[in-house]
Amino acid sequence: MGLYRIRVSTGDSLCAGSKNPVQLWLVGQHGEAALGWCLWPMRGQEKDFKVEVSEFLGPLLFARLRKRHLLQDDAWFCNWISVQGPGADGAEYRFPCYRWVEGDRVLCLPEGTGRTVLDDPQGLFKKHREEELKERKKLYRWGNWKDGPILNVAGSKLGDLPVDERFLEDKRIDYEASLAKGLAELAIKDSLNALTTWNDLEDFNRIFWCGQSKLAVRVRDSWKEDALFGYQFLNGANPVLLRRSVHLPVRLVFPPGMEELKAQLEQELQGGTLYEADFALLDGIKANKLLCKQQHLAAPLVMLKLQPDGKLLPMVIQLQVPRSESSPPPLFLPTDPPMTWLLAKCWVRNSDFQLQELQSHLLRGHLMAEVIVMATMRCLPSIHPIFKLLIPHLRYTLEINIRARTGLVSDLGIFDQLMGTGGGGHVELLKQAGPFLTYRSFCPPEDLADRGLLGVKSSFYAQDALRLWEITYRYVEGIVNLHYKTEVAVKEDVELQDWCREITEVGLQGAQDRGFPISLDSLDQVCHFVTMCIFTCTGQHCSVHLGQLDWFSWIPNAPSTMRLPPPTTKDVTLEMVMATLPNFHLASLQMSIIWHLGRRQTVMVALGQHKEEYFSGPGPKAVLKKFREELAVMDKEIEARNAKLDLPYEYLRPSLVENSVTI
Repeated sequence: MGLYRIRVSTGDSLCAGSKNPVQLWLVGQHGEAALGWCLWPMRGQEKDFKVEVSEFLGPLLFARLRKRHLLQDDAWFCNWISVQGPGADGAEYRFPCYRWVEGDRVLCLPEGTGRTVLDDPQGLFKKHREEELKERKKLYRWGNWKDGPILNVAGSKLGDLPVDERFLEDKRIDYEASLAKGLAELAIKDSLNALTTWNDLEDFNRIFWCGQSKLAVRVRDSWKEDALFGYQFLNGANPVLLRRSVHLPVRLVFPPGMEELKAQLEQELQGGTLYEADFALLDGIKANKLLCKQQHLAAPLVMLKLQPDGKLLPMVIQLQVPRSESSPPPLFLPTDPPMTWLLAKCWVRNSDFQLQELQSHLLRGHLMAEVIVMATMRCLPSIHPIFKLLIPHLRYTLEINIRARTGLVSDLGIFDQLMGTGGGGHVELLKQAGPFLTYRSFCPPEDLADRGLLGVKSSFYAQDALRLWEITYRYVEGIVNLHYKTEVAVKEDVELQDWCREITEVGLQGAQDRGFPISLDSLDQVCHFVTMCIFTCTGQHCSVHLGQLDWFSWIPNAPSTMRLPPPTTKDVTLEMVMATLPNFHLASLQMSIIWHLGRRQTVMVALGQHKEEYFSGPGPKAVLKKFREELAVMDKEIEARNAKLDLPYEYLRPSLVENSVTI
């Protein structure tokens, strides 16, 4: 009984408001009150009104709302509803929504306190939880694109997605406008270069004018240097491949006369300074046909030494996996003729480009994030604290992945038009990469230890990834400790256990043999697993996404395809190098797509800076505030460090790390 003050917030996207009235109900522990058709939601506004309620409601549990269909069936985007109870000391209740209200159905919003099943001993939210998950499982159905190694959302087009997973207008317009601009510049470049000949490496400058970054210019000017070649394995666009050697690779077969090289490698091995980058995953992958001509792939092995000054320098390159010890492939050395050594490095960069885009970026970033989205939406109700913790980091992921499957890696898509692994090879490579999706490889403390990069001062990726993981872990730990007081509470949370099992057994198709848990039995396990999910969707994706424009804009440093087979002798000429690298059309297409996908996004939410408030109460807000403070300190310290570096490393700088996989 008494006067209730109600505030309703509408989103500020272009079509967020509605011309139709909205009916509200308040549901308390002891009663329910219909407030009538009291709201006409306007875009970007908060409506504030008071309603006299004759019933005694008690503590509020739900706010229900229903949009009427009068003029047209326009959707309404509701941010939240806030209700202050009667009297000067009336409690304030917050009902987060952040969803579209469509049609004529009643939408039920639980009060924003995070509650596990065990936090609801009276079962006040039991029916709501069950009905919400039942409805979600109809909307979020598993599919399997191209019979891949992990599952994805069912649906072949954007219209198949739930409306709440779609881009809002600002994001959609920005994405489609940049794509149109990139394709327009491709047409211009093609027309300007159609009748010209490409005879020299400097000719690639003709298409190098599509919003380059400062680092891209540096790459263009220094890409031939061994130090920059090695640096990319530590801090480039694909820093997840390099590992310290524990023995000389079996595939590294030394032809007669190379005993001295073998001795040098063994000396570096004993000193703990020998590293390797093995692209054996490309072995046996069928190469694409582009412009009616067969393309070619290699499966390089690069052995590098870490010098006392932190530089990582290549010692030897083997371009193919040996088929027999009696006839090993040639080993290419820094002492070879300059063009020979340069072409060998171009082959490595081409292979790195293939694995970066397919294994590191698409599979381990986008598709892994999609598994997390799907399991979360299918298994955790909106009232669950882990859902509230994760949901800001799942924004837009399903739409960007549908766009990738329908335009980037689809039949006749960009990969088929541009990449050496296109035409079906990319699909086979994704399948081959499945067994390498181990739990440890998604967790920087274990991954960096396994790869021997802890303590390597020149690996800024390793330093920043480890620190960002630790900050995120403390954030997760703060939220988890608010809602789980004992190990028993963890084990008996059936929704949490279902979510974990859905990721491992369903989405990842039985990844328990690769270390992924099928149950969470302790507070530490929960924190570790949830941190892995957030880091995968934020820092890990950005570590391979943000460097694309910098490192892949200068085509010879990241050729998308190779038009001649790998060299089998050391008689290499400039003409052979130019005939191997992409022609002007392929180079222009690569430049346009890299600019579109790799540019800094104008519509972007930085890590931890989301405006949505899914939790109510002071506890979670204090934890989020501390998270943001720690991110700000890390950001300032990276800025100070980078000011002293010849090549600043920014891909894990918190202010540049996006809060979810959106591009």
